Amino acid sequence: MTASAPRPPAPDRFWSDATVVVEPEDPRPGSWAGGPSAQLVDGTWWLAYRLRRPVGEGRGFGNVVARSGDGVRFEPVVALGKDRFGAESLERPALVHTPEGRWRLYVSCATPGTKHWRVDLLEAATVEDLATAEPRTVLPGSATTAPKDPVVRWDGGQWHLWASVHPLDDPAATDRMTTEHATSPDGVAWTWRGTALAGSPGGWDARGVRFSAVVLDGARSWALYDGRATAEENWEERTGLAEPDGAGGFRAAADGPHLQSPHAPHGLRYADVVALPGGGARWYYEATRADGAHELRTVVLPA
Repeated sequence: MTASAPRPPAPDRFWSDATVVVEPEDPRPGSWAGGPSAQLVDGTWWLAYRLRRPVGEGRGFGNVVARSGDGVRFEPVVALGKDRFGAESLERPALVHTPEGRWRLYVSCATPGTKHWRVDLLEAATVEDLATAEPRTVLPGSATTAPKDPVVRWDGGQWHLWASVHPLDDPAATDRMTTEHATSPDGVAWTWRGTALAGSPGGWDARGVRFSAVVLDGARSWALYDGRATAEENWEERTGLAEPDGAGGFRAAADGPHLQSPHAPHGLRYADVVALPGGGARWYYEATRADGAHELRTVVLPA
């Protein structure tokens, strides 16, 4: 049975019906397991995610790709440390299975001693072979911009990428971000197309917005995005809904945020979604716990 495009999630069940997939290694603020990116291929679940320690203790020290038969219990297959990329920190990876059957992992890498980020690509015939694939930079950024956290989708004719891009003009305000859109014929060489979404002045997402999931379904396309109002909310973004604006970009839906943790400061971010063959969808997301750490959770919701 062909999976149909998922619809935006029901907020009332997104938290209460969820199961913890990966816990942080240390139960305290700044210790995270999250930033998920998921694929369901031939009945097997694949999940890429980021592990992080507090600032001063390593930050984003690794990306993991894990395998599961049920979408809940995962076995790590590939572990990639930040030193592999010469990075000070790693953020959310993007796991892609191409129409040709190859595997790609887009890795967000912090340039040591700076506020700059870039995105490197690993590609291999199997997930296991990603461990030894040679990284190549596909989103280098510049002296004025820092791209990271890409969401990558194939529309049947070309590749689309949405990345959070941080301006570097003010060293004290590099947490600001917009979501920028790029396209590519091969998923390697990208052409920037413009801003997909920016924050709403005075709104809950005024300081920055970052796409976490995009569902391409013609006029019914939509996206979830992480947003924050202030610099103090950095790392504790909540989730909003964005809809097509008719001009190639998106606009924020009213009454955001759409999803948040019940635990202060209510962070719920990096949500990803995979349509299920029998209907409905499985979601993965990162959320704040009562102790301030972040855990990776999953929930299945009906269509």
